[in-house]
Amino acid sequence: MLKILIKKQMAELFRSYVYDPKRNRTRSKAGTVAMLVLFGFLMIVVIGGMFTAMSLAICPALYMAGMNWLYFDLIGLIAVLMGVLGSVFTTFSSLYLAKDNDLLLSMPIPVKYIVAARLTSVYLMGLLYSGVVLIPAVIVYWATTPFSVMSVVGCVVYVLVITLLVFVLSCLLGWVVAKISVKLKNKSFITVILSLAFIALYYVLYFNAQTLIGQLVENAAVYGEKIKGAAYPVYLFGRIGEGYWPSLLIFAVFTALLLAIMWIILKRTFLSIAISTSAVSKKKTDLRQVSRKSVFSALLGKEFSKFVSSPNYMLNCGLGSVMLPALGILALIKGRDLADLIYSGEVQMSIGTVAVLVITGICWIMSAIDTTAPSVSLEGRTLWVLQSLPVNPKSVLDAKISMQLILTFPPLVFCSACCVAVMRPGWALSLLIFALPAAFALLLAVFGTWIGLKSPNLNWTNEIYPIKQSLPVFFSMFGGWICAGIIPLVSLLLLRNVMSCELSLLMLLCVILLTAAFLYAHLANKGAETFSKL
Repeated sequence: MLKILIKKQMAELFRSYVYDPKRNRTRSKAGTVAMLVLFGFLMIVVIGGMFTAMSLAICPALYMAGMNWLYFDLIGLIAVLMGVLGSVFTTFSSLYLAKDNDLLLSMPIPVKYIVAARLTSVYLMGLLYSGVVLIPAVIVYWATTPFSVMSVVGCVVYVLVITLLVFVLSCLLGWVVAKISVKLKNKSFITVILSLAFIALYYVLYFNAQTLIGQLVENAAVYGEKIKGAAYPVYLFGRIGEGYWPSLLIFAVFTALLLAIMWIILKRTFLSIAISTSAVSKKKTDLRQVSRKSVFSALLGKEFSKFVSSPNYMLNCGLGSVMLPALGILALIKGRDLADLIYSGEVQMSIGTVAVLVITGICWIMSAIDTTAPSVSLEGRTLWVLQSLPVNPKSVLDAKISMQLILTFPPLVFCSACCVAVMRPGWALSLLIFALPAAFALLLAVFGTWIGLKSPNLNWTNEIYPIKQSLPVFFSMFGGWICAGIIPLVSLLLLRNVMSCELSLLMLLCVILLTAAFLYAHLANKGAETFSKL
């Protein structure tokens, strides 16, 4: 029975490689092989190559300084972070709140077998994410240092201890996430907030990694002495890779103790979490308190309800609503130095050129707001509900356009105001910094709706396909980037000797508004008719 359950877990892990949910059919052998080759290339060549290069940069220097243990500490920390962050949400969904919990628990299967099978998949996921850091690092260490039997044994035990630590931490954090999840009424915003925090943390670490590693290598002796004095267990942990047998023994016992604690917690809490449901308080609706809405307001509320109920929709199609205020705050913090350079003459760039580049950057970031592109496809098999109502199809399309504009205009105005406050341009450029991105936002919303009607996908099995893997989203986002790139091309290159930046930007504003008006007129007539016949 355990063997069958483990086989089922493996099939779930690799399901996307043999089954195409977008077309609701099994992939061909060639397609499966291509997916596996692509995955192997990404994990081994791209990510593994990145950590190999990092290991080659720090291992020889730390070995020459006699601080191999610091190398293993650094690699171990990165591996634990990668493993835990990569597998904690998989642990949450596959171990505690899996969709087949009720089915398996209703069968005459011992609970310990179910838990053991799921723990196997959790360990493999952690091994995958942490191994892409550990294996290149160990190979680099063996290749750049003298060979010894104890170093081989130490590195093997080191990898085993790290992967087991990742396994334990993933299970414990997954348990925390599961306990919180069953208490939440609306999980979408929590998912979005955690995802944005992870993205921010990733980019902070990514952009500062080279500096941090350089400082570590240059001051290895100083940091090493501090670690030995204030954090001696960390020093002992790093010596596992060297084959220092007291460290091997201590951390083997410590890891076994953690595994025992984790098993006790799982044994006592698995059933209570697996069979639990979200604790949502019931509220009796008083129909007399429901305010009357217009048709358009009801349609707009429906669009927002769909948006806020889907973390995938919010993260993939509304990320620009977060990035625009972030750009404005960054301009307030860092933009003053750039403005001083420009006004002092140290940088040969006119204020008009700077305004064009600012407008281009705002429009480029704004292209990440593309809720209209997948909105028609997201109606899916429930499209008939809208078509059967006594509602003008044009009102449905207007609601989709309006939602994107509402998500765009407030952060856009804030970002433009911050840039104007820092740059202090003339009144003409100030108005254009507000007006041209606003017109561009209108064009993006109308174009996204138009292209969504041209190539709808109403037979999806998972909402992620119309949101991330559809032609409308592709053309909307990349088309926005291309159109944003046309702004400096026309204003700074083609027309720089013909007219001023203000006139060229005004001309582009008129072109954008005319294009948006043309597309909207098409949507109001043929687009509405197309929607009614989908």
